[in-house]
Amino acid sequence: MSETNLIDEFDVIDEAIETLESDQQNNRKSLDQLLSKASILCARLLTLYASAYDKTLPDNEDLLVLFKAFVKGDTSLTAVRDNVRELVYYRNCILEDRHDALPKQPEKMTVHTIRHIYLYLRSRADQEGLLD
Repeated sequence: MSETNLIDEFDVIDEAIETLESDQQNNRKSLDQLLSKASILCARLLTLYASAYDKTLPDNEDLLVLFKAFVKGDTSLTAVRDNVRELVYYRNCILEDRHDALPKQPEKMTVHTIRHIYLYLRSRADQEGLLD
């Protein structure tokens, strides 16, 4: 992937996260909707970063499967592990009807979590010279 395309893709994802942030602040989306969009964006971020190194991730919607392939060969990428797990945990709470196990403001935390993943991978790509 060319540097311009990588920057453009990060910018598109940033805009999508900004929309999620606005939706969450204005109560326009349910937790389930926010989480679905955040999970899709997470998968896109992992795939985008991996593609910069010509690493192909499996075509799978399961974030844990993607994450396992994402970190293979570079354990320093586990820095996003807890954030990915947090999104998976929220999804599992919803699926198991365990809303009592969610944090106090799960909508806000969902949006913050995807923002954290974005910021980490974008800054790492920049530090590695992928965005020069």
